[in-house]
Amino acid sequence: MKTVFFSLILSIASLVAMAQNPIDGNWKGSRETPNGTFEVNYTFKVEGDKLTGTWKTQFGEAKIEEGKVEGKKISYSISFNDRKMSYTGELVSEKELVVKSERGEMKLAKQ
Repeated sequence: MKTVFFSLILSIASLVAMAQNPIDGNWKGSRETPNGTFEVNYTFKVEGDKLTGTWKTQFGEAKIEEGKVEGKKISYSISFNDRKMSYTGELVSEKELVVKSERGEMKLAKQ
């Protein structure tokens, strides 16, 4: 009986550890600029309260730096072309994430 109970507890703990954070994954967004449409693709990975991943645009790619997760809220920075940009964001639903920077707000859709 103890072996069955221990196996059950171990199985449940494994499932909880493998549960994916809804912020994990690929996200896509765009916004209009004076120079045309700016499209961005993110790949986010959450491990505990740490956020990592990549940012890709038609101009290049950068790694997510200083990434943090607090519940549904995220913050991170991106260094690109000798410039560092800071972002904050919030998970609105399982399929929508809104990120903000000094350049404005962008809605991201989960891919």
